[in-house]
Amino acid sequence: MDSNEPADMEMKRMTQDHHPLAKDFPELKDKIHALKTGDAHFARLEREYEELDKEIVRLETGIEHASAADFEAKKLRRVSLKDELYARLKA
Repeated sequence: MDSNEPADMEMKRMTQDHHPLAKDFPELKDKIHALKTGDAHFARLEREYEELDKEIVRLETGIEHASAADFEAKKLRRVSLKDELYARLKA
């Protein structure tokens, strides 16, 4: 990052795409669908993950704004959700 470049510009350059579970784990697409329709807890966690992932993308692109601490907390929650969802998919 150029020392004259604002931090939010650096964040925009690091923008990632939305990462639905089926895109990240294509080999588990059928199991994701089955759990979304047959396991209410998995479905709730998956919805929370998807909403949070989209929110993070909006923050990264500057559509929405948050403090650095809030942004980091959201990213940590997304990782935690993804880990829990993956563990359920592999069970």
